[in-house]
Amino acid sequence: MSAAVAILDYGAGNLTSVACAIRHLGREPLVTQDPAEVRAAGRVIFPGVGAAGAAMENLRRLQLDRAIQDVFESGRAVLGICVGYQVVLERSEEDQGTDCLGILNGTVKRFRFAQGIVRKIPHMGWNEVNFQNRHPVFRDLPEKSQFYFVHSYYPVPDDAALIQGTAVYGGVRFAAAIAYRNLAAVQFHPEKSGRPGLRILENFLSWRP
Repeated sequence: MSAAVAILDYGAGNLTSVACAIRHLGREPLVTQDPAEVRAAGRVIFPGVGAAGAAMENLRRLQLDRAIQDVFESGRAVLGICVGYQVVLERSEEDQGTDCLGILNGTVKRFRFAQGIVRKIPHMGWNEVNFQNRHPVFRDLPEKSQFYFVHSYYPVPDDAALIQGTAVYGGVRFAAAIAYRNLAAVQFHPEKSGRPGLRILENFLSWRP
């Protein structure tokens, strides 16, 4: 196992911004599509922008679906971002229903608002995240920190105890951050969220789950 910070390149990631943020924090990331390099890395960042169906198709085509599961099962630190968070659950409503990795039990649902509430979809822009716990990846964040979101679907883990932070959009409170064993995941983009986002990435780089 190397000390590398691997960033999965499966055609659905905001790779440049994530890599730049990691370099800013003093580490040189390994952006890779190679399952062997992913399995050998010390920790893995699993980013994503786009649709669940295309993400899962690319993961399977590149054989990265099994690689990310192997890394998780090995106990090494994994960080999911946006679609990279959503597809660790069992299934997404996106693309007429998409079977996902199933690392965690739960589903990904499209935003639906109560009668009389009108909001644009996707949820795009800055929003406050309320962190209920002090997990190592989410420590030392200022109260009422704002993070940058771009998404039309939101994760619903079966086990509410996994939820580390929530946000509200159009009256829908959703799991903006979760943690389970050696996996942490966020619906927002820490690499685009200024100092609070960099704090999460820095915490992840030093996390020893």
